[in-house]
Amino acid sequence: MKNNTITSPKGFLAAGIHCGIKESGKKDIGIICCPTGAKAAAVFTTNKIVSASVTVCKKHINSTKIEAVVVNSGNANACTGETGLKNAQIMCKTAAQLIDAKANQVLVASTGIIGHQLLMQKVTAGIILAAAQLSASPKAGSDFANAIMTTDTRCKQAFKTVNIDNVKITIAGTAKGAGMIGPNMATTLSFITTDAAITKALLQKALKEAVGNSLNKLTIDGHQSTNDTVIVLASGLAGNKPITKINLQYKKFAAALAQLTTDLAKQMALDAEGATKMFTVVVKDASTRTEAAKAARAIADYALVKCAIHGNDPNWGRIICAVGSCGVKLNPKKLACSIGNITVFKNGRPVKFDPKKASKIISQKEHTITVNVGAGKFSDFCYGCDLSAEYVKINADYHT
Repeated sequence: MKNNTITSPKGFLAAGIHCGIKESGKKDIGIICCPTGAKAAAVFTTNKIVSASVTVCKKHINSTKIEAVVVNSGNANACTGETGLKNAQIMCKTAAQLIDAKANQVLVASTGIIGHQLLMQKVTAGIILAAAQLSASPKAGSDFANAIMTTDTRCKQAFKTVNIDNVKITIAGTAKGAGMIGPNMATTLSFITTDAAITKALLQKALKEAVGNSLNKLTIDGHQSTNDTVIVLASGLAGNKPITKINLQYKKFAAALAQLTTDLAKQMALDAEGATKMFTVVVKDASTRTEAAKAARAIADYALVKCAIHGNDPNWGRIICAVGSCGVKLNPKKLACSIGNITVFKNGRPVKFDPKKASKIISQKEHTITVNVGAGKFSDFCYGCDLSAEYVKINADYHT
């Protein structure tokens, strides 16, 4: 059986089990383990309210090597005070004792409902059970991917290989996220493994760049979580000459990592709460890249645009309204908009187009909206999804 999970890179084990946090009986504790120790890098939410797991993880990420990541779903361990902080530390300590590591060599992440204390008797027992099932098998990798989910309808996994100096480097990742996604420096929970030999500093640089151009370009509902964490672990066991500077080898690795995080971002968009399709907004000719990014996100977040896309409606008026109200510089006389390859608005005026053809483009699983604001030479993009009645139902039923 081909292994495309997080256990596919050399040096990684994983497990995912049910310990009782979720009443549904679904898996809710996962562990990734690198017995030889891994270089680690991470990016976190910039929300000023963060979970206890983020607080602990930010400290432990500075360790020279990391041997494990322990994750629970069903409970965010956020807004839980000193007790929550101690519980996150206990999770690290428990996992560390089971794999003969130090507590600060274990990273921790949590996701789920905010404001509830973890049921630590169940969590501790779950970590013990998961550690006993650690394996390099494809099933173990998939079990972990399932254990981190909350409102997701399916697990998101991605796999990439790249040849560096005639050595095959493997990168694999999994992510959870279906709602509360409007990130800044991280998104949802994402875990990536690789067997590349690379310095910690360059691993951090590659991750930050990859996330910035993929996961951070995704908005489901414009809401940033308290728990957002992206972690990459590098075992260094592929056998490549260590990547220690920004050269061709680094660029190859960084490009592959970015492709993998883009794959995960698109999977999240297509599994967003209530979503039936995703779209990419490209903004061109902005005065700065920051302005281009701001305009693209404004369009992707605009509820009326998202509703129109759900209804396969080529309503360019809503798109123009979104970009016009977000505060970026634009030239009304040069403003233009296309849906797919069909121009629907040009030089500040509507143009004749076939609405049936435009509607057919919007009805596809993926399509692109392009807006030219005519204020400069900079471009950027954002991923979004449609807004359905199901999104409201899911979040109305998601009680604390």
